[in-house]
Amino acid sequence: QLVESGGGSVQAGGSLRLSCAASGPTFDSYGMAWFRQVAGKEREFVAGISWSGDSTYYADSAKGRFTISRDNAKSTMALQMGSLSPEDTATYYCAAVAGRFKPGPSVAQYDYWGQGTQVTVSS
Repeated sequence: QLVESGGGSVQAGGSLRLSCAASGPTFDSYGMAWFRQVAGKEREFVAGISWSGDSTYYADSAKGRFTISRDNAKSTMALQMGSLSPEDTATYYCAAVAGRFKPGPSVAQYDYWGQGTQVTVSS
């Protein structure tokens, strides 16, 4: 089970930190990622992190503004978001892919999803 938290409303230029807590004993066997979705649009990849945390991957829209991290000892993952703009407004989801695969941008790759947390950025 994946549970996101940390969403909310912020003004443009501000920051938010999203967290994803996982239950189960094998968190470090999963690649993890953040996706986001706006109503009526496809879910899009934001950032991914390997099972060990050694490798990270970002969508172009996130590079330089967002940082993904994980703490395997606590079974948590985070997304630190900065320089937010109204275009970042979406529901953000954490996702897990079983096995030590690269967490890529395809929604179909992932085995587990959280329920989502809303991020709203006002101008």
